[in-house]
Amino acid sequence: MTPAATPNPTLTPAHTHEVPGAVAWSAPVRAGRTVTLTALADGANATMLMIGADRLDRLNIPDTLKSQMSARIKPGMVLMSDRGLALATVTASSLDWHDCLTGALPDQLLLLELTKHGFGEADLHACINFFSKVSVADDPRASLTYVPDHAHAGDTVTLRADQDLLIFLSTAPHALSDEPAAGVAVQIETPAHTDDPELREEATRALRLTRELIA
Repeated sequence: MTPAATPNPTLTPAHTHEVPGAVAWSAPVRAGRTVTLTALADGANATMLMIGADRLDRLNIPDTLKSQMSARIKPGMVLMSDRGLALATVTASSLDWHDCLTGALPDQLLLLELTKHGFGEADLHACINFFSKVSVADDPRASLTYVPDHAHAGDTVTLRADQDLLIFLSTAPHALSDEPAAGVAVQIETPAHTDDPELREEATRALRLTRELIA
């Protein structure tokens, strides 16, 4: 069984990488490891796709939001797959809003990174835009609009992998933003010990099912 997460675990350094602005990057992450993203400049955006290492489980944004009664990604949420399993848990963040409604900028960055692992355009599913926020515009269509000045250099978000994963990251600007691309630092670590944050019942069930399968 994968150990669970504390808000401030003691971590053992494993891997650190800086992803410049307007670049794509990918990496495997073992179950139980944490991934911390740090904005290197104001207005950074980190678009992330997530696929289980067995290639069966894909991040399902509608199920993740619906089951946890949210329209945003925030700390204390489990990122669920299309089979209802836990891919990762958001254990901490300096921001309480990460966009997952507007998708990725169609700049081919994520698609090019996916092809390195044998995936294609059909695998370019819904994603999370870490460090970005959108709101409803004051227009007749109630369209979504990008919220400027939401994220600043030094803002962080930490995920715990709840099963072996492949993560894909693009630092292209948010699709609704006119701000320049900014870099993001990625730190993958092995926690000495972690406990689950407070979660909704649906999220706890997804974690339990996942741990039963990978135990």
